[in-house]
Amino acid sequence: MVNFISGASRVRSLPPEQFCRHGFVMGKSSEAGFGNEMYKVLTGAALSIMLNRSLIIGQTRKKYPFGDYISYSNHTFTLKEVKHLWRHNGCERKYKRHLIMRTDDFEKPSETNVLCSDWQKWKHPIIWLQGTTDATAAQFFLKNIHPEMRNAASNLFGQPESLQSRANVFGELMKVLISPTKDVEEAVNWVIGGGVDPDISLHMRMLMNRSVRAVRAALNCVRKAIRIRNLKSRPKVVLVSDSPSLVKSIKPDLSEFAEVLHFDFKLFKGNISSGDNGLHNSDFRVKDWGPAPRWVAFVDFFLASRAKYAVVSGAHRRVGTTYAQLIAGLAAAYSLEENSTGSSFSFLSSFQGNLLEEGLRLQVGWGHVWNRFAGPLSCRHQSSQCAFTPLLPPAWWEGLWQSPIPRDIRRLAAYGVQLSGFGTVDEDYLQSFCKSRKTVVKTVPFIL
Repeated sequence: MVNFISGASRVRSLPPEQFCRHGFVMGKSSEAGFGNEMYKVLTGAALSIMLNRSLIIGQTRKKYPFGDYISYSNHTFTLKEVKHLWRHNGCERKYKRHLIMRTDDFEKPSETNVLCSDWQKWKHPIIWLQGTTDATAAQFFLKNIHPEMRNAASNLFGQPESLQSRANVFGELMKVLISPTKDVEEAVNWVIGGGVDPDISLHMRMLMNRSVRAVRAALNCVRKAIRIRNLKSRPKVVLVSDSPSLVKSIKPDLSEFAEVLHFDFKLFKGNISSGDNGLHNSDFRVKDWGPAPRWVAFVDFFLASRAKYAVVSGAHRRVGTTYAQLIAGLAAAYSLEENSTGSSFSFLSSFQGNLLEEGLRLQVGWGHVWNRFAGPLSCRHQSSQCAFTPLLPPAWWEGLWQSPIPRDIRRLAAYGVQLSGFGTVDEDYLQSFCKSRKTVVKTVPFIL
């Protein structure tokens, strides 16, 4: 469980001298792909816990990221509020503490300080770690050369080599920080129809592809999830996909052994679907959700995260995307709330044979949960696989059966990390690299 000891409700009431000494972390994203952009906010939240700072959620034109679909809790600040409190408490005038933000860009290996600097010693009032589009960046601190930073990271994330026993950090953060807006919640409840929450969610990322093998493998994986939970009656399965046309083709087979729930936006008549709110006809990133309006992805997200027992991720190519990771993480966090044992939730990845042979090594981006297993030690020539998947995606290769592909070896080398073919990190080389490089400091002053 995560704990915001520096939550806004407590920090707002601090005496001026204490408030002006307090620090903040910025979590800011644009409204591009939901999975990647939400990880930017969640990375800021994770860093705020590691550094015992408060979280600021950045706004664009006075709007929260995805604010039409997501409500944010009062554990966080806005930059406008921090500026107001900075003036109100006389931080600059009385305590000579200027409101300055130090920025660090994770996507620039030659400049980022994620591995080489002790961020706990940074005195700047605000810190912003940019370019954090998946679960990787925050976990880089597990390899920071400073013991204090490594300990802070491991206290939150656990040890990188123990995948299945690590905390569901990003799922727990979402449970605390976000919830659907009333309009999105209305759509979710319309699908559930006043009944109990679904048992299992199936997410299929297909990008309009009609892969029969992908569908067959996913159906078998759902059956496995049902067996794992020993569900006797017809379980409720939520079906979500970026390709609405897939629903029509897979639903008949799924209906043979499950009650299928799916959000059909064409049939829904609610506030969010009305044509005069500017959302219904949005074609932004339409390639990621077929012809459906953009808001459907958020209804699907919060609908799928209501699964009580399992989330299954399947795909034409990219299995375990950031979108699927966040669904599974939030669903598992809700499940833990209902079942204190914490051992009853499963995140499963469904692979068809051609993905096992080719797809793992061809996945684009570090956010893919399975590329740590795509190197020489990976298992090949299997007809399909329904694999237990860690709720906290790994960021390092140190663990049983993990091995890197050449692309990732080259990419990590730019950060000063030397990986062996078996995925082990040369700690001495990293220490030497950090000592030889120049620390890059970039700051942004704010006018109060």
